Amino acid sequence: MITHIEGKLVEKNPTDVVIDCNGVGYLLNISLHTFGQIPDKEHLKLYTYFQVKEDAHTLYGFSTKTEREIFKLLISVSGVGASIARTMLSSLNPEQVKDAIASGDVGLIQSVKGIGAKTAQRVILDLKDKVLKVYGIDEVSVTQNNTNKSEALSALEVLGFNKKQSEKVIDRLISQQPDANVETLIKDALKNL
Repeated sequence: MITHIEGKLVEKNPTDVVIDCNGVGYLLNISLHTFGQIPDKEHLKLYTYFQVKEDAHTLYGFSTKTEREIFKLLISVSGVGASIARTMLSSLNPEQVKDAIASGDVGLIQSVKGIGAKTAQRVILDLKDKVLKVYGIDEVSVTQNNTNKSEALSALEVLGFNKKQSEKVIDRLISQQPDANVETLIKDALKNL
């Protein structure tokens, strides 16, 4: 219904902004990512998502259309409400969320406060195909990461390391170095275990 709001920035907080648009002040809930993108000048344009519920009508503001699209994808998942989606976009930037979903990185999504293992898996299960299709991400690189990850994990397991602990370390290493080969992953993981 309301796709964007443009006007004078009246108030700026880490969780919300007020934009004066022809004498009407609109309160928009924002993520920390958007907060960081907002320049300290008077004139501001934010893309919006208008959520209507029985007990509230809420406007969410985003610095980019991409962030808004990822927010809409996230809230389409059962068990993920607007506040969890906003928390996710505050903890991770839109690119990280998109890449985590595309590569099936449960650990990274689960690292967001308020998201458990089941919800993280549901987000990936429900959105992976959509994200790959919409953003045209090449699944070859995703599969390559998964192959490297599984080989590195099995090597660490053979060496006697705890699987869950190893997986957390490997996930973190892959998010830092997506192009790392199996050997590099194992060496770096051994330093961190």
